[in-house]
Amino acid sequence: MIKTIANVFRVPDLKKKIFFTALFLVLYRLGSFVPTPGINASALQGFFESARGQGNNLFGLLDLFVGGNFERASVFALGIMPYITASIVIQLLGSIIPYFEKLRKEGADGQKKLNQITRYGTVGIAAFNSIAIAVWLASLSSGAEPVVPNPDILFYFTCIVTLVTGTMIVMWLGEQITEHGIGNGISLIIFAGIIARYPHGFVNMYQLVANGSLSIVKAVLALVVMVAVTTAVILVTEAVRKIPVQYAKRIVGRRVYGGQSTFIPLRVNTAGVIPIIFAQSVLMFPATIASVFGRSGGFWETLRVWLSPGAVLYTVIYVTLIIFFAYFYTAIVLNPTEMAENMVKYGGHIPGKKPGKKTAEYINSVLTKITLPGAVFFAFVALSPEMMTTWLDLPFYFGGTGLIIVVGVALDTLQQIESHLVMRHYDGFMRKGKLRGRQG
Repeated sequence: MIKTIANVFRVPDLKKKIFFTALFLVLYRLGSFVPTPGINASALQGFFESARGQGNNLFGLLDLFVGGNFERASVFALGIMPYITASIVIQLLGSIIPYFEKLRKEGADGQKKLNQITRYGTVGIAAFNSIAIAVWLASLSSGAEPVVPNPDILFYFTCIVTLVTGTMIVMWLGEQITEHGIGNGISLIIFAGIIARYPHGFVNMYQLVANGSLSIVKAVLALVVMVAVTTAVILVTEAVRKIPVQYAKRIVGRRVYGGQSTFIPLRVNTAGVIPIIFAQSVLMFPATIASVFGRSGGFWETLRVWLSPGAVLYTVIYVTLIIFFAYFYTAIVLNPTEMAENMVKYGGHIPGKKPGKKTAEYINSVLTKITLPGAVFFAFVALSPEMMTTWLDLPFYFGGTGLIIVVGVALDTLQQIESHLVMRHYDGFMRKGKLRGRQG
């Protein structure tokens, strides 16, 4: 492992990409501590602590993807989530509206247009979210201390412009990392925001054990569960069902094409973290409304309690939505009929299955069978933070969406580093760390 890490820094181009990525992630984290003008930071902090004390974990979920920026009301409070939302919407429209589907099939030019549309969508979503956040912040108070001392027109204008601009800067940082650095920049920004919370959480857990508030048995058990859940997420994320494909031999002139066996790798979790994000978005909408209007008790307060993480109704709806969106998104990104047609076009077939309709039905059947256990497992992982907090008294949010994102981004980045090493005749992290090819 040590030799492999040394090999990484022997490749000038790869070393440059890694340093570039690290620099831009540091810039993102520094910007996370620049406050939005007109907000009383101590009063906002007091409100969040009060909300957590009342068992309202909704704001913790909202704050997860932006690395604590929402709680601090920094210029990056919206983070990259408007861009993620716009990207998902455009991707879904690509399977519904012919215009977007046409752009998706036009190659680089079509992708360039889609990226531009996504940016415009990001601005629109960020503006809408900024207005809602500005109004929400102006209505908050911590005891007798208002979060916004002077909620005038200047505050609303400054807050909205600041948050939208912050989102565009974060989007630009992510795109620069993707283009000039290593890994997917947008994913790495979310990754950085999530893992930035872990050191403080572990320090807090150590302090609780030291002063006797948390038993050492529960602390050790929590660490064991963390390792086990992380390992399981890695295994399921990488798990694939291989469908064998045989290509017929074709002779063109003096050359022979085909005549080989390969396979189609179908992931157990094709949809990744998307179903969890969709499910949280659907549940957060009524829960946010209930949190705003439910301060005086009555129906809205009851609804807020029912839709709070850990409640039975919340859990049932959450798991159901995750499984539904797992099938829904898998059906969008993988088309068995199109896969079967491509096999026929290139002279391939699945042994024992007739080309065409029967092949499509077989692929669809396999997808249906492997998607369910993958969706159920990730639903369990999505609920793991509430279970660990309740049963093991874990003092910070671990698992769930954040863990799945961290594992997925880490594996993707390692694979990209691996490919750079292999291209330059070095073994990567997934091999034995020897120098390959000619020596000397």
